[in-house]
Amino acid sequence: MAITWRAVAVTALGVVVVLVLPVPIVVVGWAVLVVALVALDVALAASPRRVEITRSVPVSVRLTEASRSTLLLTNRSGRRLRALVRDAWQPSAGATGNRHRVDLPDGESRRVVTALLPTRRGDRLADKVTIRSVGPLGLAARQVSLEVPGRLRVLPEFASRRHLPSRLARLRELDGRTAVQVRGAGTEFDSLREYVIGDDVRSIDWRATARRSEVVVRTWRPERDRRVMIVLDTSRTSAARIGDLPRIDASMEAALLLSALAARAGDRVDLLAYDRRVRAQVAGTGGPRLLPALADALAPVDPALVEADWPSAVAAVQQRLSQRALVVLLTSLEPAAVETGLLPSIAPLAKDHTVVVASVADPEVAQLRSARGTTAEVFDAAAAERTELERAAVTIRLRQRGVEVVDALPDDLAPRLADTYLALKAAGRL
Repeated sequence: MAITWRAVAVTALGVVVVLVLPVPIVVVGWAVLVVALVALDVALAASPRRVEITRSVPVSVRLTEASRSTLLLTNRSGRRLRALVRDAWQPSAGATGNRHRVDLPDGESRRVVTALLPTRRGDRLADKVTIRSVGPLGLAARQVSLEVPGRLRVLPEFASRRHLPSRLARLRELDGRTAVQVRGAGTEFDSLREYVIGDDVRSIDWRATARRSEVVVRTWRPERDRRVMIVLDTSRTSAARIGDLPRIDASMEAALLLSALAARAGDRVDLLAYDRRVRAQVAGTGGPRLLPALADALAPVDPALVEADWPSAVAAVQQRLSQRALVVLLTSLEPAAVETGLLPSIAPLAKDHTVVVASVADPEVAQLRSARGTTAEVFDAAAAERTELERAAVTIRLRQRGVEVVDALPDDLAPRLADTYLALKAAGRL
């Protein structure tokens, strides 16, 4: 039961009566009257337990996109329902305007809509629906909270899709208009054409030249249907906040853009989210179903506060790959974690596959390096400079093992990784 402001006002009105007739029996009588009115109002209020509630909510929505939760209320109480309905959600679901006043005759239905603007990835769950049914006098209400399950899966934002058209244009040039001249491990024969100044002499087809009266060169195009394995590190280093978001979110943006580009290039894309065990995986999906499958698999993935088990991760990758592939490791270039975990394990992987390590750089480190105003800022700058030198040393050691390294700011990581993929494809290294 809940008391409304009207009950408080009626009780306060008794003060005037007591001032006029300051007799104990008047005080007791007025209190009894108020209690009786409240009890009568509660008895006449519609039963909130006899209200049928059906929830309708979209299956999924991208982060920062608006959505809504709809409740269908059907009054089966036998009385008129005058109520305040609260549709509660997790705070990160971003529910606004979730309190609705309802005046519903018996047997009728009504929809109430709550706006949702999620602020975090993952499954956002609905809390209880609370109905406060007010009596006809408006003095008191019957209140109950009912379980009406609801789940909204919030997918990664994929803000990096704005870079996709320009990369697709470059892919079309690479795939059709400007075939490479020198054969590589990841190229297939395209056509013959007349030699022009500037062509690599290694591309000359001497047999075709002998049959013609002009020098002819061979052109090659990157092969299609290659394998791309994306490994997303979900260990403790992915939980570090870079700007306003965890590092793992920038890695997901890069994974989605690369997947979209590789799928359009005709390559097969697999994904593995791993720390000490598999957190998510997508395999055997292609075409228009690939991006929805990736987004759905990545949505509930959060960093685990454990060290990455890179020997197990490499073994899981090699188990899934039976031919040469492009393996992209989205992780951190934190020197301690790389030297003790990744470096000892990556050599066998780089021997059999083309390996790219992509990492998010922290823009605050660059800001710290440039500050020299106070003694504290000088010490911070020295620490930031040492951090950058250690990252550079780790990068060199990775490249010595034949690994490509992409180290970029959060907004630049996705396009830089896409450019690296196109460069490898143009060079026939996939």
